Amino acid sequence: MPVVMDADRMGRTLMRIAHEILERNAAPGGVDELALVGIRTRGVPLARRIAQIIREINQHEVPTGMLDITLYRDDLMRHAVGPQPLVRRTEIPFSIDDKRILLVDDVLYTGRTIRAALDALIDFGRPKAIQLIVLVDRGHRELPIKADYVGKNLPTSSSQSVQVHLMEIDGRDEVEIEP
Repeated sequence: MPVVMDADRMGRTLMRIAHEILERNAAPGGVDELALVGIRTRGVPLARRIAQIIREINQHEVPTGMLDITLYRDDLMRHAVGPQPLVRRTEIPFSIDDKRILLVDDVLYTGRTIRAALDALIDFGRPKAIQLIVLVDRGHRELPIKADYVGKNLPTSSSQSVQVHLMEIDGRDEVEIEP
């Protein structure tokens, strides 16, 4: 399985994304309005890493939460999730009202996960804006969803699989393409 992103490249990519976030949200009060919400599972550690990088760059603490989208999926009863879905906690310990929410996921593929995340997030309030951050955009969209911040565009065939491994979950940082 070819590794298309190693730990060093992943770190540089997250640093670039953090700088892009700060540049795009530099208006007065812009950074104060930011909050990161990671989609379980791998979006959560990515959101925490980005928050840490932003803290290192400008000493600003960005609130961070985690979102479980299981019950919002459109394939809940299909083979992908099954009849006994594992529902995990959503933890958003701050109001999302009038915030610029940075929604974070590892791979953008069909867009269905993001659609479910948007539905779930809106149940918590009315954000000023929602921006999407993904580590990898592999194409093959089924819904009109586009990321605002992309770590790597990775053209793939629909028969391939993109696997993101993160130190916090898998013990290593890398992105692989599986046939």
